[in-house]
Amino acid sequence: MSLTLYNKKRKFEQTPEPKGTKQKKSSGLRFVVQKHDASHLHYDFRLEMEGVMKSWAVPKGPSMDPSIKRLAMPTEDHPISYNTFEGSIPEGNYGAGDVIVWDKGIYHSENTDERDESEKEFLRGLKSGKFKFIIEGEKLKGLFSLFRLGDQKGWMLVKGKDNYATSDDVTADPRSVLSGRMLIGRKEDTTKYKEKISKLKK
Repeated sequence: MSLTLYNKKRKFEQTPEPKGTKQKKSSGLRFVVQKHDASHLHYDFRLEMEGVMKSWAVPKGPSMDPSIKRLAMPTEDHPISYNTFEGSIPEGNYGAGDVIVWDKGIYHSENTDERDESEKEFLRGLKSGKFKFIIEGEKLKGLFSLFRLGDQKGWMLVKGKDNYATSDDVTADPRSVLSGRMLIGRKEDTTKYKEKISKLKK
């Protein structure tokens, strides 16, 4: 697990993103989903392992419907300090565009909520290409799984069947769980979701 690639891709004199350094263990394994309006709108799904955030780009965003599989493409490890990053990456920089924290929380094994044992299990699953986990987020909750597509680079993110499963579109709420803001300049956030946001406030 290394942040070398993360640091190499960024010009920190130009971007407000935090520099990549590993951090000490927390009491629970952290997860975050950041909505990123780069060249293409996508959701960055990140899971803490070995002092960094393992990351996957999910083009259509996560789903709470077990019948829906979402493509998740691995990206470079990110620092844990990135978990609270919201802002605008300037044009001409890697990943240029706006970022918000769409969801955050902790995650653990479906077999135990003990941090270190969960992490060991996930590291084995990362190597073998399949693992399940419980998310305790503000929007995402319950059982999920990630599995690699054969020998391909891509993975799939799938919701498990439990009491939290629903066919409702969890991405209908475009707001940041940190600031309540939406992505700057996205017409779908200011017009398409206006009615949905109104319903969410009731």
